[in-house]
Amino acid sequence: MRVGDIPVLYAHTPNAAGHWDLLHEHLRRVAERAAEFARPFGGEAIAYLLGIFHDLGKANPAFQEYLREAAAGRQRNSVPHAKYGATLAYSALFHHGREPERWKELALPVGAHHSELACGGTYAQDLGQCLDKDTAVLEAIYGYLRVAGARGWWQLPKLDLAKLPKPNTTSRELFIRMLLSVLVDADRLDTEAHFDAARVTLRRTWPELETLWERLEAAQKRLLAEAKDSVVNRVRREVYEACLRAAEGPPGIYRLTVPTGGGKTRSGLAFGLRHALRHGLRRIVVALPYTSIIDQTATVYRQILGEDSVLEHHSDFELKARESRDEERNEAQDEAYLRWQLATENWDAPLIVTTTVQLFESLLGNRASPVRKLHNLARSVIILDEVQTLPPELLSPTLDVLRCLVEGYGVTIVLSTATQPTFEESRLLRELDGYEIREIVEGYAEHFRLLERVEYRVLHEPVSWQELADEIRWRHQVMVILNTRRDALAVLDQLDEDEDVFHLSTLLCGAHRRELLQDIEERLKGGEPVRLVSTQVVEAGVDLDFPEVWRAIGPLDRIVQAAGRCNREGKRERGQVVIFEPAEGGTPRGPYLIGLEKARFLLREHPAESLNRPDLYRLYYRLLFDAVNPDKQRIQALRSELNYPEVAEKYRLIADDTLPVLVSWGAAERRLAEWRAKPSRAAWRRLQPYLISLRRNDLERLRREGWVEPITEAMYRWCGQYHERRGIVAAVHDPSDLIV
Repeated sequence: MRVGDIPVLYAHTPNAAGHWDLLHEHLRRVAERAAEFARPFGGEAIAYLLGIFHDLGKANPAFQEYLREAAAGRQRNSVPHAKYGATLAYSALFHHGREPERWKELALPVGAHHSELACGGTYAQDLGQCLDKDTAVLEAIYGYLRVAGARGWWQLPKLDLAKLPKPNTTSRELFIRMLLSVLVDADRLDTEAHFDAARVTLRRTWPELETLWERLEAAQKRLLAEAKDSVVNRVRREVYEACLRAAEGPPGIYRLTVPTGGGKTRSGLAFGLRHALRHGLRRIVVALPYTSIIDQTATVYRQILGEDSVLEHHSDFELKARESRDEERNEAQDEAYLRWQLATENWDAPLIVTTTVQLFESLLGNRASPVRKLHNLARSVIILDEVQTLPPELLSPTLDVLRCLVEGYGVTIVLSTATQPTFEESRLLRELDGYEIREIVEGYAEHFRLLERVEYRVLHEPVSWQELADEIRWRHQVMVILNTRRDALAVLDQLDEDEDVFHLSTLLCGAHRRELLQDIEERLKGGEPVRLVSTQVVEAGVDLDFPEVWRAIGPLDRIVQAAGRCNREGKRERGQVVIFEPAEGGTPRGPYLIGLEKARFLLREHPAESLNRPDLYRLYYRLLFDAVNPDKQRIQALRSELNYPEVAEKYRLIADDTLPVLVSWGAAERRLAEWRAKPSRAAWRRLQPYLISLRRNDLERLRREGWVEPITEAMYRWCGQYHERRGIVAAVHDPSDLIV
C-alpha cells in the first residue's frame, strides 16, 4: 500500500487482532495526548510538536524492515529511532531557527523518551554527527514529512518561543524534564492501547476529590461526636479548624507546625483536600522520609477515606503487593497488583503517599520511567511531612525545584513537621526569597505548651561509658541512644549479658531488628524490664514508648526525634529525657557534627525546658543552615547547564557508598537460594532484610582478611561470627552510623 510516492509506514507491529499501528496516526495521537497533559502548565504547543517528532525516526526504511521481520517472527538487531527525531529538531531549530539555543526543548525529550536525558552541553555533538553521517536516513524522513504536510495529517501549532523559560535557568531545566514526562506518558499509554486494550481497562477509576472530602467531613463529625473533652482533643480540633481556614488562601507555600499528638496527619489531609477543591487543583501528594511512617499515614487515610482512596508508592508496599499475589495466586490478586503497578507509573490518582526519595529523585532525575509521572504534579498540593529530614547539603536544589513547581506549575507546597526549619531566615538559602511562607496554625506555640509530654534534663559534665552503664542498670525501662555503632557496642560491653539488655543498630540485619523490636514492645506493654542500647536507627519512624530516654548530645532535630520515643502515648504525666555529653567515643562527620555543635551551644545558652518550645528550633536551623554549604555538589550550576546525567548522579537524598553483605540469620540462606534461582525484584526485596551495608573501602580490607567473600560483584557474604546481641562486630572499624 502506498500514499503519494512513499509506502504506508508503521509505528508498531500488529496487535493480537492483527492490526498494524500506522505511524502518522500514532504520531498524531501521541501529540494530542501530550498536549493535553501539558495544558495545566501551558506547554501544549511544544508538547504537540514533541509528539510529532518523537517517532519520526521510524520512517527510516531500516526500521520498517525491522518491524516486518519482527512481525514475521524473525529476530534481528533493533534499529534506533529516537536519535533521528532529535536530530531533525536540532536541525530545524539550530540551523534554521531564530533562536538556535531552543532546539534543546524538543531534541532532548525526543532523544530520551526510551532512555534518559542527555547532557544539553554535549548533545549537539552527537546530533551533528548524525546529521553528517546519516544523510540518507534523514532524507527519507524528510520525504515522509513532505507527504504528511501535503496530506494534512497534522496541524502543527505555532510555537511562541518567547513564552518558554529563559535559557541558563533552573526553571528551563525542570520544564524540559516536564516535557519528557508528558511525552513518555502519552507515548506509553498510546502504545499500551494498541497492544493491550485489556490492560487499559485495568487503569483505575479513582474517587473524585469531592468524594474524598465528603468522606473526611463525615469521619470528622463522627470523631467530634465521640471525642471526650480533653486538652489533646481540644488542640487537635483547633489544628483541624486552622487548616480549613488556611485552605481558603491562595496557592503557594505553607507551613504546618504541630506538636507530636496534635493530629497533624488528619489535619494536613483536610488542608490538602479543601485547598485543592477551592482552587481547582488535581491531586494531593504526601511525601515522607521513612517507609514505616508511610505505612502509618496510609493506614490512617484508608481508615478515614476507604480502601479505594490511596495510592501508596514505595518499595515496601511493592514487596507486600507482590508477596500477596504470590501467596494467593489467582485472577483477582493478579488484577489488583497490576492495577497498583499501572497507577504508580504515572501517579494518575487523587491521593498519593510516597517517599521524599521517590519524589525528589524523580524531580531531579533523568531516566524516562521515573520522570514519566512528573507532569501529574502540576496543579497539585504537595505535603512534605517531617520536612526537617531533608539533607542540608542538598537544600539549594531541593528548595529551588519546589520554587519552580510553585511558580510554573500551580503547585501548593506544605512544609509539615513539629520541628520547623526556617529556610527563609538563612543567609545562604536564597531560593525562597520573595515568597511569603504562610503559617497554617498561627497559635502553634500554645499547642506545644499544652501537649508537653516529656521533661528534659541536660548533663553538661562528660559521662563515661562505665558511668552510663551504672545509670542504666538500676532503671526498670530505659533506652539509651548513641551517635555511632562503636559507641553502642562500647556501652554494651559495660553491661551484663542479662536477657533484659537489648541492642539495636545497623550491625544487625533488618529481619533481626524487627524481631527484637517486637520483643521490646511486648516487654514495654507488659511492664517487664527493658534496657535498650541503640544507635539512631530507632529514631527513623520506630514506634517505641519508653518512660525514660537517654540521648547522647547530637543535632537538635535528632534529640527531639529521640524524645518522640518517650511517653509517646501520653500515659504518664511526664517522661524523662536526659541529654548527656559522652566522655568517650566518636561522632559522625559532616552536617551531623555541625548540627551537634550548634545544639551543644544552644543547650548551654538556654534552659533545658526550651526544648519544648518551637522558637528554639527556629534559632537552631538558622545557625545550622548558615554553617553548611546548601549546594555542596554544585547541582544548581549543573542544572542551569542542562547537565541532566550529572544532576541525577549527584542529587542523592541517601548518600550510599556501601555494598550489601549477607549474614547467616533466620531465613537468609533460603531467600538467597530463591533469588539465585529467579533473580527478580520481588526476590531481591525478600532477601534485603538479611543484608547489612558496609562501606566499599572497608570491604576490600575485610575481603583480604577473610571476613567476607563475594556472592556477586556487588554483594558479599559475612564469614565471621554473627552475634545474637551484637551482630557483626569483629572487624568493623567505621565509627559513623548515619541512619536514614
